[in-house]
Amino acid sequence: MAASPSKKKEGKSETTKVKRSRSRTRSRSRSRSRSRSRGRASRSPSRSSKASKSPSRKSVSPLRERTPTRRSLRLTLKSDNQEPLMEKESKVVTKTRNYEFGGPVGAYFMTLMLPVVVYAITFSCNKKSCTILKMPRIPTDVKSYLDVEATLIFLGWFAFQAILYMLPLGRVVEGQPLRNGKRLKYRCNGFIALMISLAAFGLAIHFKLLVTRVHDKLLQLITTGTIFSFVFSAVLYIKARKVPKSALAPGGNSGNFFYDFFLGHELNPRIGDFDLKFFCELRPGLIGWVMLNLIFISKTCMESGSPSPALMLVAICQIIYVADALWFEDAVLSTMDILHDGFGFMLVFGDLVWVPFLYSLQTRFLMESGQNLPWYCLAGIALLNLVGYYIFRGSNSQKNEYRKDPYNPALSHLESIPTGKGKRLLVSGWWGLCRKPNYLGDILMSVAWSLPCGFGNILPFFYPLYFFVLLIHRERRDAAQCEKKYGASWDRYCERVKYRIFPMIY
Repeated sequence: MAASPSKKKEGKSETTKVKRSRSRTRSRSRSRSRSRSRGRASRSPSRSSKASKSPSRKSVSPLRERTPTRRSLRLTLKSDNQEPLMEKESKVVTKTRNYEFGGPVGAYFMTLMLPVVVYAITFSCNKKSCTILKMPRIPTDVKSYLDVEATLIFLGWFAFQAILYMLPLGRVVEGQPLRNGKRLKYRCNGFIALMISLAAFGLAIHFKLLVTRVHDKLLQLITTGTIFSFVFSAVLYIKARKVPKSALAPGGNSGNFFYDFFLGHELNPRIGDFDLKFFCELRPGLIGWVMLNLIFISKTCMESGSPSPALMLVAICQIIYVADALWFEDAVLSTMDILHDGFGFMLVFGDLVWVPFLYSLQTRFLMESGQNLPWYCLAGIALLNLVGYYIFRGSNSQKNEYRKDPYNPALSHLESIPTGKGKRLLVSGWWGLCRKPNYLGDILMSVAWSLPCGFGNILPFFYPLYFFVLLIHRERRDAAQCEKKYGASWDRYCERVKYRIFPMIY
């Protein structure tokens, strides 16, 4: 049935309306697209210029290359008060460019001079005097330096501590992430090793073994330890030449033999699960320091009947200090020695010879001189040691607990500054007073251990003087590494915490 003319006209008008509406919609969409393109061109002139040069759509501005998404761009442009993006550390250890300790020449002379210092102090401090103002008598016969019994004592002690280290006792903890993302596992049973060593010493006294032979052969033991340190360091260097580059130490990868031999070429040398650096850091030397103190007390008992109160005070303070280090043994895993320094002659000789034979200088002096002080002087010295230990332990515990769990409710009052490495820097509590409050406690304790020796001789104060220089230098090294690692975050930290070790002074 045909449609009427009026209906045809209505159909045509409706069709015309639809076409007009569609054309309006197209024109609006074109205008929107033009305005968007103009907006993009005005916001990013670099992109429009690149587009004019190359018609390809794949051309991307440098900003887009660095920032794959708009969201990550917004994150990078956030204010400094926000948590910055984490930076990924390269897995490859680059060549060491910034030398320490005077570079290769300084490392060479320090390798030679450190043993000389130990010998010089050992010669200068004896029963007759303990001074550097007189030329000491230096033995010239070989037997005064080398002895089979002393060699067996040193190697036997090292092996005994190694066996205790391998016992399946104590906690197994993970260290800090390495460059390859892995975490090494460490057996922390140092305190158990100390208790077993003390029990073994008690049994030796009970069965009347001549433990004082160690004192009689002190010079030969130093020689054995020095030779062992050179040989051990050479073996470590040869071993390090065969490991992957990612296993090398960032501070001992210069390519110069003397420098890398001294600083240590490999970061974490291991034989299976036996970590050589972690073992030597706290075991043979620190526990050996305690054993030497006990031997000096035994020697005094044999010669005079009873040790002086001054000798007992210093020995007790030092035993508590060593026991504290071994009780919190896992704390050493976040120190510069483990994270940055390789295992070379500097740490080997320091751990096995320097620590036990020089740190026990005060007790050896008090044994040989018979020096003593009134009880009220000793009480004041004990109080100074207690204050130093309180600062040392309080600051270290606060730092360790924060590292383990920054969201611990007990630490919610602490303020911190974010860094690009995903870590935060404490700026309140103990760590708001100065940057190294634990060093301050260490220095106070070292002074307390030398004061019972009196002021008639300077050599018994070698330990606090050396420790003062060591910790200042160590703080400077740590600050340089942190500035390189954290950048602007470290600058903001230094503005908040202005003093390095001594509040209001330095």
